[in-house]
Parts: sequence; C-alpha cells; structure tokens
Amino acid sequence: MSNIEGEEHTQKAFGWAARDSSGILSPFHFTRRANRDDDITMKILYCGICHADLISTKDRFGLGLYPVVPGHEIVGEVTQVGPKVKKFKIGDKVGVGCLVGSCRACENCQQELEPYCPKAESTYTMFDQGTGEKNYGGYSDILVVNEHFAVRFPENMPLDAGAPLLCAGITVYSPMKYYGLDKSVQHLGVVGLGGLGHVAVKFAKAFGMKVTVISTSPSKEEEAIKRLGADSFLVSKDSDQMKAAMSTMDGIIDTASAPHSIAPLIDLLKPHGKLVMVGAPGKVVELPVFPLLMGRKLVGGSAVGGIKETQEMIDFAGKHNIVADIEVISMDYVNTAIERLEKGDIRYRFVIDVANTLKG
Repeated sequence: MSNIEGEEHTQKAFGWAARDSSGILSPFHFTRRANRDDDITMKILYCGICHADLISTKDRFGLGLYPVVPGHEIVGEVTQVGPKVKKFKIGDKVGVGCLVGSCRACENCQQELEPYCPKAESTYTMFDQGTGEKNYGGYSDILVVNEHFAVRFPENMPLDAGAPLLCAGITVYSPMKYYGLDKSVQHLGVVGLGGLGHVAVKFAKAFGMKVTVISTSPSKEEEAIKRLGADSFLVSKDSDQMKAAMSTMDGIIDTASAPHSIAPLIDLLKPHGKLVMVGAPGKVVELPVFPLLMGRKLVGGSAVGGIKETQEMIDFAGKHNIVADIEVISMDYVNTAIERLEKGDIRYRFVIDVANTLKG
C-alpha cells in the first residue's frame, strides 16, 4: 500500500509505478515490509526490463492491479540480514528474479520447482501471503525478500549485464536442461533473436551444441553468426531454406512472442525431436498432430526454473562468461525504453541503473 503512515513494521521505499493502462510510469512512494528473521533487505543497483513489464504496466491481461512497480531482473547489495539468514551476509551481491514466494511444502516445492507451486508468488503484482500487501518489483530503491528466493552473483559477472539472466537466462536454460537439449552432439534451433533468443544462443554454444537461429528477419544473419556465434541461420519465411533444413534438428527453443505457425518448426525436427515453447504468443497456436505421431516428436513448454536451478544457471554463466547484451539507461528514460521495447528497438535488453539514477 502506498504512503502508509504510523506503521512501525515497514521500511520506506521509492520507485516508479504505472497507475493505469497507459503504462506510463512515474515516481511512487510506498513501503516494504520489515526485515523478518529469514529475510534480506537489498539496495537495488540494477534492474532489467522484461517484456512482461510492458504487458503488466499496460494491463494487456486485464487484471487491473494498479499501481504496478515492475521489474523482476533485480541485482543489488545486501544491507540487512535477519538473525536466521544463513546464505548471505551484509555486502553480498545478490539477484532476485521472477519469484519471491511459494508454499515451500507442496510436491513441486519439495522438488525445488517453485514456479510450478500453486501458491507461487511473483515478484510484482501478486500479494504477499504473509502480510496481504501487494508485491512491488525492482524499479525501486530497496527490496525485502526471503533469503531462499535470492541467488548469489558470481564475483566475475558484471551486475548490469548479468541482471537479465534472472529472467531471460533461466527461461531458456531451464527447458534446455529439463528436455535434455544440452548435449554437445546435438543440433539446436533457436526461434527469434531477441532478449530470450540471443541468450539461448550463448548457452547452447557454451554447451558445445551446433546452433541454428531461425528468424523472420534476414538482416539478423550477420549478427547471429558473426557476433553471437551461431553456426547457421534460417529465414523462416524462405520456403526453400526451411525445406532444405527439414529433419535436421534435435530440438528447438521457440522464444518468439509474436503469433506464428509451429508446423514448419516441427518439420525441422529429427524423429524424436522436441519443440519447446517459451515465448508465449498471445493467440492460440494450432497444433498439427500427424507429424508428431509419425516422428514421435514432442511439443512442450516451460516457465522459469526453480531457485536452485537459477543459482546453477548463474554459476554456469559466470564460468562461461555469459551475459546479456544490454543498453544501460537511467530511470527517467524508462517510459521511452518500454516504447522502444514494444517496437523491438533494442539489442537486446534494457537495464536500469537504479542506484545512480533513481532520484527521490
């Protein structure tokens, strides 16, 4: 709740929020909960801008949960620790991604798959199960979170370029691991070369895979091969190229959020191949069943990974020098950045320099 007076058990906070479906963000004073026994409080240094932030601030799903302080690619420095905190100490560099809570008791939680918990609590727009207060995200100065839902950042990883891995990185890493698309002998297709796709290419190459980028934009071929290290490039609108590549891929990670047919992608798969959707198109996707039957192929989906896997992903990225390609911006540029994001005018992720540009 905003501007609570007279409460002893809260911490003052300041950020930028959207108040209506225009999505325009502006300065916003609010409160965070007091630091509990198993909580950490962190000073936010950087926060990435995700496509989900655009959807939430403009209320594309009609939830009407204003005000919205977005941001779930949060990196900062620990400033307080509760007496029961064991993972972190004051001064540690930590990250918080898409989740800040779950029931910790269900089958999914017991298997460290917190995103699939029926009571999973997203970093913003959801409500704190303990206090009933709305969760506010990382476009703000501080964050209070249970230590379980924070990850330690590798010392060699730049905090700004590492921030988007907390959403984009784990969104592609988790399905690659779960569906077994992480072997050096495999050929992986990556659909879409945006915020998710460019990171997927980097992880796949670190796994030693052959990588083909599949895109509607021929202009991205040089970027994909020469700068990101992909082995080949397919223009999905070129029927001759797509036909020549039929039955050549062990798996495909589809990061595209724009509506598109998946039938041509299924044709690219070898028998027993797997097409994994992570881009969440807004319209219903038609599923051709016959090619799945005859090729014993699979179409699956995946959300972000659990906290243990997110730490594994960040450590792997640190070891292999994987970061997002970013444009660092000031907080007062955030509305322009979101408009540019909607137009696809970013290579490939905006990151807000919160610590140096958020002025109260």
